[in-house]
Amino acid sequence: MEQTSEGAQERASASFSRRKFVTVAAAGVAVAPILGAGPANAAAGSSAPAGSEATFSSTAASPAVDAAHARAVDLVGQMSLDDKIALVHGIGFGGGGDYAGATVANTALGIPALILGDGADGVGNGATGVTQWPVDANQASTWDPELVQTYARAMGAEHRAKGRSVALGPTVNILRRPTWGRAFETFTEDPYLNGQLAVAAIRGIQQEKVIATVKHFACNNQEVLRNSINVVVSRRALEEIYYPAFKAAVQQGGVGAVMAAYNQVNGYYNCENEAGLTGALRDEWGYAGFVMSDWFAQHSTVASAQAGLDMEQPDDSYYGAALKSAVQVGTVSTATLDAMVTRILTSMIQVGVFDDPPVDPSTVDSLDVASAEHLALATKLSEQGTVLLKNDGVLPLDARRLRSIAVIGDAASTNPKTGGLGSPAVNPSTAVVTPLQGITARAGAQVDVTFTQGTLGLAALTTVPGSALTPASGSGNGLTGTYYATDDFSGTPLGTEVDPGLDFTATPALVGSATTWSAQWTGTLAAPAAGDYRFSVTSSGNVVLKIDGHTVVTYTSGYESVFNGLIHLAKGPHAIEVSYVNTGTSFFGFVPPMSLQVGWQPQEDLLIAAAAAAARAADVAVVYAYDYASEGMDRSTLALPADQDRLIEAVAAANPRTIVVLNTSGAVLMPWLDRVAAVFEAWYGGQTAGTAIASLLFGDANPSAKIAHTFPASDAQGPARTTDEYPGNGTDVYYNEGILVGYRWYDANNLTPLFPFGHGLSYTQFRYGDLRVDDSRARGKGPVSVSVSVTNTGRVAGAEVAQVYLGNPRAAGEPPKQLKAFQKAYLQPGERRTLSFQLDQDDLSVFNEASSSWTVVPGTYTVAVGGSSADLPVRASFRI
Repeated sequence: MEQTSEGAQERASASFSRRKFVTVAAAGVAVAPILGAGPANAAAGSSAPAGSEATFSSTAASPAVDAAHARAVDLVGQMSLDDKIALVHGIGFGGGGDYAGATVANTALGIPALILGDGADGVGNGATGVTQWPVDANQASTWDPELVQTYARAMGAEHRAKGRSVALGPTVNILRRPTWGRAFETFTEDPYLNGQLAVAAIRGIQQEKVIATVKHFACNNQEVLRNSINVVVSRRALEEIYYPAFKAAVQQGGVGAVMAAYNQVNGYYNCENEAGLTGALRDEWGYAGFVMSDWFAQHSTVASAQAGLDMEQPDDSYYGAALKSAVQVGTVSTATLDAMVTRILTSMIQVGVFDDPPVDPSTVDSLDVASAEHLALATKLSEQGTVLLKNDGVLPLDARRLRSIAVIGDAASTNPKTGGLGSPAVNPSTAVVTPLQGITARAGAQVDVTFTQGTLGLAALTTVPGSALTPASGSGNGLTGTYYATDDFSGTPLGTEVDPGLDFTATPALVGSATTWSAQWTGTLAAPAAGDYRFSVTSSGNVVLKIDGHTVVTYTSGYESVFNGLIHLAKGPHAIEVSYVNTGTSFFGFVPPMSLQVGWQPQEDLLIAAAAAAARAADVAVVYAYDYASEGMDRSTLALPADQDRLIEAVAAANPRTIVVLNTSGAVLMPWLDRVAAVFEAWYGGQTAGTAIASLLFGDANPSAKIAHTFPASDAQGPARTTDEYPGNGTDVYYNEGILVGYRWYDANNLTPLFPFGHGLSYTQFRYGDLRVDDSRARGKGPVSVSVSVTNTGRVAGAEVAQVYLGNPRAAGEPPKQLKAFQKAYLQPGERRTLSFQLDQDDLSVFNEASSSWTVVPGTYTVAVGGSSADLPVRASFRI
């Protein structure tokens, strides 16, 4: 065995390794008494107070499951066929309230209704009086399962207080590509970290007697064609990359519900995929809870029931009359239906929803449940999840030495970006604390804090006036519209007319009632002056805007989304062409009415010039930039949208002490990186993000976050680069990268990203040493013990996330290294601590497709520890 460095033997406070999940309940959050007993498997030397875990277990080998199951079986024996059918489907989208769905109560048998609410990042579905928390990407960047569990418990308390018994979260889909529209809503690209955070979130939610729902099972990794695309993926990639978080949710988290995704996997829709729903979840992992469909994701009655889908949401299209008939004629057995109902009741009983249901949601619509404690916790979460990517010595700011700060950017004040869109969207309970407000309050009266918008941001711009448009044919102002009964501008036109402008809120009369159609508008646009012009498009369909033959905006329909483009125009007329394809895009079964709006901002560069002037006059400039991300649409590029790169470059040229704060869903490109002094990735930081960023800027809080996403250096970098690999050929998408997802791909291809997985800076420094590996028990299939010392060598207190990466023998065919354990250590200046880890046989194993089993491959293993996947200063090796 080889080992490096030296050090003392002190003990860490907590250890995180597969199947050794330890949690410590954080203080200071007002929640109900905690259920259950503390963990029995806490690592030696760590401390977990009694009552830090919920009692629920979803594995069939649990005595608690046996008791709940026995009660459920007894109830099923008392139920009629109609009673059973009523429990396995929803009663309509929204159920008539501020929630996503519901089941009907059975008062005769004392079975309460289930009220299901979106809850990946807080209580959603338009509910008021709730906390808008930082998104999951922020939570993952804390690398702190204890904090995530504390947050999840507070969120669970809000769900329950608003009458919800099922929270539709957490989302644990692997971030396969950074352009995924739901990147903000999921945790990470790494399966191990994903599982640890999933377990923490589930335990927190279910401590409040609310059923957590781990989603979306499985391989829901893109929004393009998500309702139908067939994912072609190897069994090994499923087992090693895409399944582990779900497995941990079942076996460690005791999750009460699983949501089956829209897409297909290897030829079967997830809602009727027996290999996943029964083979993996139940037969291999011992899952005893229930599986629901994603909203309108189901495609069958008999196939779904036989595969293991227990509940249809949000209605009864397949599990209402159709299922009743199938049972009556015998195509679905009574035993199958009984098993479905039993699993639903088992979860309800064991989590506590059955015996202690929440209040009627209609009675608490106006109740404000966002306590001061929850808002303080949201601030802490935002602070600890905001990553310092770069610092050339400008941070932390010293208010005693500053005279002025120029705060710049639409997201800093005018349009703060605090959350994502789609089903995770949450309405903040109170006024959002904007970055400008947070910085102004913290800087104090002696510092002159100014605000300059710099950009109109990502909102829809003012509609291009008809007076600026001249049709290609016909008279008057506007554009010539030619309409087709096809989706590709082919065939004989339905008709041609002069439309006075590009601001439609209903289907044009020429189209009639057709749902499949397209249109092209042509003519000239008069630019009133020379300069840079921004254009925006908002639409219900797909749009391409061209000026003088140059594509300015390419729009893909999504949730109320706005796409922007930029072009320099000389004064005078320019050819304009707008192409529109009516997609009839359905979101949760609802097809929005046709809409199309094209806006513009003449001489956009004037706002940027004003921002540069403000930066030049200030001691330091803080520029906010953001992106737009939502369920229902993927990003087409990692570049910041609109004119924000130009804004940052202009401000940095005016003031070298420029700090960029990114409010983004995930990784973005940074062509200006070498010209700015510091960069924070603040994600979508929730309603108190302004307070959090001010604390970080001025050093009241020391950054400790680490990115859980690899940031590519370009759009072309990273796995899944071909059309077959993303977005697919229209039918299938091929996961040809196999297990080389995220940093694994970069390591295997010896490529350097913009920022590596696990990267994050602090206002202090840490030194690693004395790495020791004890493999004496591994030969008997025991764990490998790892210890390392970490010293705070700086002048301020701080936290470091020590990351343990394992390299398998070459014969295993694994990536060069993989995360297997981590600890977050809080250290005072000069403090040195020894952190200890256990790597068990699961950590060493790889999946063998030939034998369909997990195998420990003989040979030399390497252990590397450090502060990121690319900064691992201490290494050792051992043989098995």
